[in-house]
Amino acid sequence: MTLASRPWVTIVWNDPVNLMSYVTYVFRSYFGYSKAKAEKLMMEVHRDGKSVVSTGSREEMERDVQAMHEYGLWATMEHDE
Repeated sequence: MTLASRPWVTIVWNDPVNLMSYVTYVFRSYFGYSKAKAEKLMMEVHRDGKSVVSTGSREEMERDVQAMHEYGLWATMEHDE
């Protein structure tokens, strides 16, 4: 797969500030994820230091990263591996 054809991803990184319950709330509120999916992603952030929380076009991921920042979470975007 060429770089141009790979989707973009939004990554949320662990931080020492936000409670796990708040991160779960953000994933449920913004992305509309089920409680189970939001908790799974939150635990990846907590345990692994990061989690891919959404996939799509560059523009969509720019929007998602901005939204995560507005919620006070540390997020970046990159091409999916």
